[in-house]
Amino acid sequence: MAQWRGALVIIFDCNGVLVDSEPIAMAVAAEEFTRIGVPLSPELVMRHFFGRRPADMIAAVEAAAGRKLPVNFASTLSAAILWRLRKELRPVAHAAHALTWLRGPKCVASSSTPDRIKVSLETTGLARFFAHQFSASEVPNGKPAPDLFVYAASRMGIAARDCIVVEDSPAGVSAAVAAGMTAVGFVGGRHSGEEIGEQLIRAGARTIVADLRHLKGIIVALRGW
Repeated sequence: MAQWRGALVIIFDCNGVLVDSEPIAMAVAAEEFTRIGVPLSPELVMRHFFGRRPADMIAAVEAAAGRKLPVNFASTLSAAILWRLRKELRPVAHAAHALTWLRGPKCVASSSTPDRIKVSLETTGLARFFAHQFSASEVPNGKPAPDLFVYAASRMGIAARDCIVVEDSPAGVSAAVAAGMTAVGFVGGRHSGEEIGEQLIRAGARTIVADLRHLKGIIVALRGW
Protein backbone atom coordinates (compact mmCIF):
# COMPACT_ATOMS: atom_id res chain seq x y z
CA MET A 1 0.00 0.00 0.00
CA ALA A 2 1.34 3.42 -0.96
CA GLN A 3 1.52 6.14 1.68
CA TRP A 4 1.06 9.78 0.71
CA ARG A 5 0.57 11.46 4.10
CA GLY A 6 -0.02 15.17 3.76
CA ALA A 7 -0.29 14.88 -0.02
CA LEU A 8 -3.07 15.45 -2.49
CA VAL A 9 -3.79 12.49 -4.77
CA ILE A 10 -5.35 13.04 -8.20
CA ILE A 11 -7.54 10.12 -9.29
CA PHE A 12 -8.23 9.89 -13.01
CA ASP A 13 -10.99 8.01 -14.72
CA CYS A 14 -9.49 6.38 -17.80
CA ASN A 15 -12.08 6.16 -20.60
CA GLY A 16 -12.94 9.56 -22.01
CA VAL A 17 -10.59 11.42 -19.66
CA LEU A 18 -7.17 10.02 -20.48
CA VAL A 19 -7.96 8.00 -23.60
CA ASP A 20 -10.44 8.69 -26.38
CA SER A 21 -12.06 5.28 -26.07
CA GLU A 22 -15.76 5.93 -25.58
CA PRO A 23 -16.81 6.26 -29.26
CA ILE A 24 -14.90 3.05 -30.05
CA ALA A 25 -16.23 1.04 -27.11
CA MET A 26 -19.82 2.17 -27.57
CA ALA A 27 -19.77 1.30 -31.28
CA VAL A 28 -18.33 -2.16 -30.59
CA ALA A 29 -20.84 -2.81 -27.79
CA ALA A 30 -23.73 -1.86 -30.06
CA GLU A 31 -22.41 -4.18 -32.79
CA GLU A 32 -21.99 -7.10 -30.39
CA PHE A 33 -25.40 -6.70 -28.75
CA THR A 34 -27.06 -6.42 -32.16
CA ARG A 35 -25.21 -9.53 -33.36
CA ILE A 36 -26.85 -11.64 -30.63
CA GLY A 37 -30.33 -10.27 -31.28
CA VAL A 38 -30.45 -7.27 -28.94
CA PRO A 39 -30.46 -4.33 -31.34
CA LEU A 40 -28.84 -1.30 -29.73
CA SER A 41 -27.32 1.79 -31.27
CA PRO A 42 -24.10 3.39 -29.99
CA GLU A 43 -26.23 6.33 -28.87
CA LEU A 44 -28.43 4.07 -26.71
CA VAL A 45 -25.41 2.36 -25.21
CA MET A 46 -23.92 5.77 -24.41
CA ARG A 47 -27.15 7.11 -22.93
CA HIS A 48 -27.77 4.21 -20.58
CA PHE A 49 -24.30 2.85 -19.74
CA PHE A 50 -21.92 5.80 -19.88
CA GLY A 51 -19.34 5.36 -17.12
CA ARG A 52 -20.69 1.99 -15.97
CA ARG A 53 -18.97 -1.39 -15.58
CA PRO A 54 -19.37 -3.91 -18.44
CA ALA A 55 -20.83 -6.43 -15.97
CA ASP A 56 -23.48 -3.93 -14.88
CA MET A 57 -24.28 -3.08 -18.50
CA ILE A 58 -24.77 -6.74 -19.39
CA ALA A 59 -26.95 -7.34 -16.31
CA ALA A 60 -29.14 -4.35 -17.22
CA VAL A 61 -29.52 -5.51 -20.82
CA GLU A 62 -30.48 -9.00 -19.65
CA ALA A 63 -33.10 -7.54 -17.32
CA ALA A 64 -34.52 -5.31 -20.05
CA ALA A 65 -34.51 -8.09 -22.66
CA GLY A 66 -35.95 -10.64 -20.25
CA ARG A 67 -33.38 -13.27 -21.15
CA LYS A 68 -29.86 -14.36 -20.43
CA LEU A 69 -27.18 -13.48 -22.93
CA PRO A 70 -24.77 -16.18 -24.17
CA VAL A 71 -22.44 -17.32 -21.40
CA ASN A 72 -19.37 -16.19 -23.34
CA PHE A 73 -20.78 -12.79 -24.29
CA ALA A 74 -18.77 -10.81 -21.73
CA SER A 75 -15.47 -12.29 -22.90
CA THR A 76 -16.43 -11.90 -26.57
CA LEU A 77 -17.33 -8.24 -26.03
CA SER A 78 -14.12 -7.58 -24.10
CA ALA A 79 -11.98 -9.19 -26.81
CA ALA A 80 -13.71 -7.21 -29.57
CA ILE A 81 -13.21 -3.92 -27.72
CA LEU A 82 -9.55 -4.64 -26.95
CA TRP A 83 -8.89 -5.51 -30.60
CA ARG A 84 -10.36 -2.21 -31.77
CA LEU A 85 -8.57 -0.22 -29.07
CA ARG A 86 -5.18 -1.63 -30.06
CA LYS A 87 -5.83 -0.54 -33.65
CA GLU A 88 -7.52 2.83 -33.18
CA LEU A 89 -7.09 4.26 -29.69
CA ARG A 90 -5.53 7.67 -29.17
CA PRO A 91 -4.97 9.68 -25.99
CA VAL A 92 -7.31 12.53 -25.16
CA ALA A 93 -5.82 15.80 -26.35
CA HIS A 94 -3.15 17.17 -23.99
CA ALA A 95 -3.40 14.24 -21.56
CA ALA A 96 0.38 13.78 -21.51
CA HIS A 97 0.83 17.53 -20.93
CA ALA A 98 -1.47 17.48 -17.91
CA LEU A 99 0.13 14.37 -16.44
CA THR A 100 3.63 15.77 -16.91
CA TRP A 101 2.82 18.95 -15.00
CA LEU A 102 0.85 17.25 -12.23
CA ARG A 103 3.93 15.96 -10.47
CA GLY A 104 2.33 14.68 -7.26
CA PRO A 105 0.85 11.22 -6.63
CA LYS A 106 -1.85 10.12 -9.02
CA CYS A 107 -3.67 6.95 -10.00
CA VAL A 108 -6.30 5.59 -12.37
CA ALA A 109 -9.67 4.30 -11.11
CA SER A 110 -11.79 3.01 -13.97
CA SER A 111 -14.97 1.04 -14.59
CA SER A 112 -13.01 -0.98 -17.13
CA THR A 113 -11.44 -4.36 -16.51
CA PRO A 114 -7.72 -4.44 -15.59
CA ASP A 115 -6.73 -5.70 -19.04
CA ARG A 116 -8.58 -2.88 -20.78
CA ILE A 117 -6.98 -0.29 -18.49
CA LYS A 118 -3.56 -1.78 -19.24
CA VAL A 119 -4.13 -1.89 -23.01
CA SER A 120 -5.54 1.65 -23.04
CA LEU A 121 -2.64 3.20 -21.17
CA GLU A 122 0.06 1.23 -22.98
CA THR A 123 -1.41 1.86 -26.45
CA THR A 124 -1.55 5.61 -25.84
CA GLY A 125 1.83 5.89 -24.13
CA LEU A 126 0.33 7.04 -20.82
CA ALA A 127 1.21 4.00 -18.72
CA ARG A 128 4.48 5.61 -17.63
CA PHE A 129 2.55 8.14 -15.55
CA PHE A 130 0.70 5.62 -13.38
CA ALA A 131 2.23 3.19 -10.93
CA HIS A 132 -1.24 2.55 -9.50
CA GLN A 133 -4.29 1.44 -11.52
CA PHE A 134 -7.58 0.29 -9.98
CA SER A 135 -10.53 -1.41 -11.66
CA ALA A 136 -14.18 -1.54 -10.64
CA SER A 137 -13.97 -5.31 -11.12
CA GLU A 138 -12.04 -5.32 -7.83
CA VAL A 139 -14.96 -3.99 -5.76
CA PRO A 140 -18.53 -5.18 -5.05
CA ASN A 141 -20.34 -2.27 -6.73
CA GLY A 142 -19.46 -0.13 -9.72
CA LYS A 143 -20.08 3.57 -10.26
CA PRO A 144 -22.22 5.44 -9.21
CA ALA A 145 -21.52 3.57 -5.96
CA PRO A 146 -18.43 4.96 -4.16
CA ASP A 147 -16.73 1.56 -3.76
CA LEU A 148 -14.02 2.04 -6.39
CA PHE A 149 -12.87 5.43 -5.15
CA VAL A 150 -12.95 4.33 -1.51
CA TYR A 151 -10.84 1.33 -2.51
CA ALA A 152 -8.38 3.49 -4.47
CA ALA A 153 -7.91 5.88 -1.55
CA SER A 154 -7.39 2.97 0.81
CA ARG A 155 -4.79 1.39 -1.46
CA MET A 156 -3.03 4.74 -1.86
CA GLY A 157 -3.07 5.21 1.92
CA ILE A 158 -4.80 8.59 1.84
CA ALA A 159 -8.01 10.10 3.20
CA ALA A 160 -10.90 10.71 0.80
CA ARG A 161 -10.85 14.43 1.60
CA ASP A 162 -7.34 14.59 0.12
CA CYS A 163 -8.39 13.19 -3.26
CA ILE A 164 -9.49 15.07 -6.37
CA VAL A 165 -11.23 12.93 -8.99
CA VAL A 166 -11.29 13.84 -12.69
CA GLU A 167 -14.37 12.28 -14.29
CA ASP A 168 -16.35 12.64 -17.51
CA SER A 169 -19.55 10.80 -16.52
CA PRO A 170 -22.33 11.69 -14.08
CA ALA A 171 -22.04 8.18 -12.63
CA GLY A 172 -18.35 8.75 -11.94
CA VAL A 173 -18.88 12.18 -10.41
CA SER A 174 -21.67 10.81 -8.21
CA ALA A 175 -19.34 8.02 -7.06
CA ALA A 176 -16.58 10.48 -6.19
CA VAL A 177 -18.92 12.72 -4.22
CA ALA A 178 -20.38 9.73 -2.38
CA ALA A 179 -16.83 8.73 -1.44
CA GLY A 180 -16.25 12.15 0.10
CA MET A 181 -13.90 13.40 -2.62
CA THR A 182 -13.76 16.56 -4.71
CA ALA A 183 -14.86 15.96 -8.30
CA VAL A 184 -13.75 17.85 -11.41
CA GLY A 185 -15.90 17.24 -14.48
CA PHE A 186 -14.14 16.80 -17.83
CA VAL A 187 -16.06 17.79 -20.95
CA GLY A 188 -13.31 17.74 -23.58
CA GLY A 189 -13.80 14.25 -25.02
CA ARG A 190 -15.16 13.57 -28.50
CA HIS A 191 -18.15 11.85 -26.90
CA SER A 192 -19.12 14.82 -24.71
CA GLY A 193 -22.54 16.18 -25.64
CA GLU A 194 -23.87 19.68 -25.15
CA GLU A 195 -25.64 18.79 -21.90
CA ILE A 196 -22.80 16.94 -20.19
CA GLY A 197 -21.37 19.92 -18.34
CA GLU A 198 -24.69 20.65 -16.65
CA GLN A 199 -25.14 16.96 -15.88
CA LEU A 200 -21.74 16.77 -14.22
CA ILE A 201 -22.46 19.85 -12.11
CA ARG A 202 -25.81 18.40 -11.05
CA ALA A 203 -24.04 15.19 -10.10
CA GLY A 204 -21.78 17.19 -7.78
CA ALA A 205 -18.72 18.31 -9.75
CA ARG A 206 -17.12 21.36 -8.16
CA THR A 207 -16.05 22.73 -11.54
CA ILE A 208 -15.68 21.81 -15.20
CA VAL A 209 -12.61 21.58 -17.43
CA ALA A 210 -12.69 21.25 -21.22
CA ASP A 211 -8.93 21.31 -21.90
CA LEU A 212 -6.54 19.20 -19.84
CA ARG A 213 -3.87 21.88 -20.15
CA HIS A 214 -5.95 23.87 -17.68
CA LEU A 215 -6.31 21.06 -15.15
CA LYS A 216 -3.34 22.01 -12.97
CA GLY A 217 -4.61 25.58 -12.63
CA ILE A 218 -8.02 24.31 -11.61
CA ILE A 219 -6.52 21.99 -9.00
CA VAL A 220 -4.38 24.84 -7.64
CA ALA A 221 -7.50 26.98 -7.34
CA LEU A 222 -9.42 24.22 -5.58
CA ARG A 223 -6.75 23.23 -3.08
CA GLY A 224 -4.24 26.04 -3.04
CA TRP A 225 -1.16 24.13 -4.19
